[in-house]
Amino acid sequence: MEFIMTIVSVLLLLIGAFGVILLSKPLDKIIMFSIMEGGLFLAIVQFKYLDVALIIALLGPLSVIVLLLPIIKINEIRSKQIPKEDN
Repeated sequence: MEFIMTIVSVLLLLIGAFGVILLSKPLDKIIMFSIMEGGLFLAIVQFKYLDVALIIALLGPLSVIVLLLPIIKINEIRSKQIPKEDN
């Protein structure tokens, strides 16, 4: 069972890493980053580093929020129509 969990965690890490590299939309990259984070969390728990897993479980969602805030702000700025001045 441990071997299967290790394979699943490595697959999640690889899928997330390739997704972050290959996808172009920022929100898709954040989703792939979360998948990669889930694989990392599973690998750390599998190797019984539970204290590190606790810190990752607490700080992981905060990192996603920190990544989302600038993306939302950039989308707001891009969506505003700035009037052009006629010279």
